[in-house]
Amino acid sequence: MCGIAGIMGTDISKKLYDMLLSLKHRGPDGSGIFIDGITSYGNLNNLKIPEGSFGLGHNLLSIVGCESGSQPIIYDNYVLVCNGEIYNFNELKNKFNINFKTDSDCEIIISLIKMFYNGSLYDAVLKTIEQLDGDYSFAVYDGKNFAAVRDPVGVKPLYFGENEGEEIFAFASEKKALWKIGINDVKTVPPDSMLYNKELIKIYNKLNETINMQNLEQQSNLSKEILKKQLKDLLITSVKKRVSGLSTVGILFSGGIDSTIIAKITDDLGIKTCLYSVGHKDSADLKFARKTAEEMNLPLKTKVIDVDDVKKYLIPVLDAVEEFNIMKIGVGMPAYIAAEMAHEDNLKVMLSGQGADELFGGYNRYLKFYEEKGEMAQEDLKKDILNLYHVNLQRDDAVTMANSIELRVPYLDPDIINIAMNIPMKYKINKEDTLRKCILREVGAELGVPEEIVKRPKKAAQYGSGIHKMLVKKVLKEESFKNIPNKFDQYSN
Repeated sequence: MCGIAGIMGTDISKKLYDMLLSLKHRGPDGSGIFIDGITSYGNLNNLKIPEGSFGLGHNLLSIVGCESGSQPIIYDNYVLVCNGEIYNFNELKNKFNINFKTDSDCEIIISLIKMFYNGSLYDAVLKTIEQLDGDYSFAVYDGKNFAAVRDPVGVKPLYFGENEGEEIFAFASEKKALWKIGINDVKTVPPDSMLYNKELIKIYNKLNETINMQNLEQQSNLSKEILKKQLKDLLITSVKKRVSGLSTVGILFSGGIDSTIIAKITDDLGIKTCLYSVGHKDSADLKFARKTAEEMNLPLKTKVIDVDDVKKYLIPVLDAVEEFNIMKIGVGMPAYIAAEMAHEDNLKVMLSGQGADELFGGYNRYLKFYEEKGEMAQEDLKKDILNLYHVNLQRDDAVTMANSIELRVPYLDPDIINIAMNIPMKYKINKEDTLRKCILREVGAELGVPEEIVKRPKKAAQYGSGIHKMLVKKVLKEESFKNIPNKFDQYSN
């Protein structure tokens, strides 16, 4: 929902402003800063930013309410900036009898930290994140120490780095905010770590605990029908959490089983559901998206792209993903364009099917693992889930937030991850069935997904849209684009 930044050192005022300016696309609805006890809120250009040695900044993307939800949120000597959504904040308010000062769900974080604080900010943060159900990266300061963490899956990004020459240490939602102030050696805060002052400390990985796979022999004896019922109910619950308070939501729509299940659930929940699909005129994604949208009677907005469009979007997508990686660009471009269309329609939230392939064995390599390892192939899926934040989640967040769109990922709810990792591989992959994700397809059929989509083969986003072929075969071979990798080295520095 936002962009956050933090900095410590000398003469930080201009640097904090520059960081927030580079993150303005993440939060165009208002800004706030805290520097050494002084706070200021409003339009970024009008903020009063004093000099000091420690500062936190926040750009707001107002989604639901937030009339009094500007950040930083101040509780006595505690200061919080957060990029995220806390889905169980009402439950926690009731559980701990907490009264809010704002209408921001993120206030529950600082409330719990204050309640759990017993002389150690580190311990209070650990106790707090044990309570949270959400997608977030946040930083909190108690007047002496600061801590910065991200959610267990790594849906929300967080980066940090140091400019030793200027004795500047900083963290932010995107790398470009750090590059802007001369920090070139940028590192990622992993989901299983806390940035405590300047030290990256490895903590327990809540996701690793969530993926508590049962004995493989027990897995094989689980009832498929019971698992399907549990999975279906959890999918509905996960989507419901992520659309709470929304009247309209966008779907990154490929016409595949993953995104179609989400679209069916949002529509059944009574949420106005708008589908967005991007591809070459002959792309499989557009073909299936149109047919599915018509059959489900859902509005679909498409963009047919050609080589000129790939040229047009190459630099903006590269700017968003922050590295020259052809695979990231090929996958990120359709999501970037879809988010751009959603922004034009005044939407602020989209959902995607990210994570379903890793959870339910969608990729072809999982068939090979299953043939070689049997049920032990589940460990390969688990490894991929634990590493999703490295590439997929950071890329998807970057290209959608570049258009001021928050992306939410229902399949990566911890409860769904847990049940998926306890579904035997034999229910996910039938060695005679090249479609894979078998149990998810069966759930889709029960939810009312069109049969043609239930049986549609998996096709990666960059191939289904046709963008990868245009990018590699044509655009990057043109003389004017051959130096793009070198230009990016200059850009990032």
